[in-house]
Amino acid sequence: MAEIYDLAILGAGPAGICAAVYAARGRLDTLWLEKKFVQGGQIVNTYEVDNYPGMPGINGMELGEAMAAHAEKLGLAPVRETVVSLRDEGKVKVISTENNEYRAKTVILAMGAEHRTLGIPGEKELGGMGVSYCATCDGAFFQDCTVAVVGGGNVAAEDAILLARSCKKVYVIHRRDQLRAEKILQERLFACENVEIIWDTVPVSVEGKDQVESLRIRQVKTGEERSLPLDGVFIAVGITPNSELVRGVTELDEGGYIKAGEDGDTSTPGFFAAGDIRTKKLRQIVTAVSDGANAVASVQRYLMETEAQNSSGQS
Repeated sequence: MAEIYDLAILGAGPAGICAAVYAARGRLDTLWLEKKFVQGGQIVNTYEVDNYPGMPGINGMELGEAMAAHAEKLGLAPVRETVVSLRDEGKVKVISTENNEYRAKTVILAMGAEHRTLGIPGEKELGGMGVSYCATCDGAFFQDCTVAVVGGGNVAAEDAILLARSCKKVYVIHRRDQLRAEKILQERLFACENVEIIWDTVPVSVEGKDQVESLRIRQVKTGEERSLPLDGVFIAVGITPNSELVRGVTELDEGGYIKAGEDGDTSTPGFFAAGDIRTKKLRQIVTAVSDGANAVASVQRYLMETEAQNSSGQS
């Protein structure tokens, strides 16, 4: 009979790595799966992380590697396989990859989320060199600079308001003639004297050699193009949770996020969610790490409870 692990962790971002650390320390028989060859999730695309306690200014790739090394020092490293399906069989969860099938008593879902991109020239090339997807993470690097926020929803409005506090000038680039953000956020945004909204406009390309120098934009009604000189571009067009794998396995909200609280409990017993993939208000490295620890604590509680139930049923 195939081995049945105590726990399977899916994903090796901050939440998955922290879950691995706590699982190793708790001596849980753990399977850790990650499809990518680098660990750290989204942070590996961040040039400089300045909001993780104790490591100011660390490169995102270095932080991811340091986190993963911690887990590996405790004897747990990820298996490089892509999970293609999950199946709930009650007390046992079946995890199928492209080449193997694994069984575990519990699963921590830490597959994270991906920032939606614009898909324009220069965006990928200048990622971490002026192109950012997180004003909370990177805004402090652009003090007294000129930046642009691309988007028209709540996140774009919040990012622009935040950046306006320290930036010299903030442009908001929106493809329509009105914002989708909540009215109260719009009021706060319009009250910022150093914010200029450029309506009916889409970005065409990010320009610059070793760092962002300008954003090429096009007016959608006239087709006119021009380059907007600036130091940074913050893209706020939403994020997409990597939750397709669990659709039908556990409950998701309207945005595709796994419904789970601080303890990671989902609607399906034995499945726990951690990090950006779950419903939460703040998605940061520190909150993802916290989620990983909480999820393992919930796993340990669940295993003890099910073991007690099994023992009482046999007596």
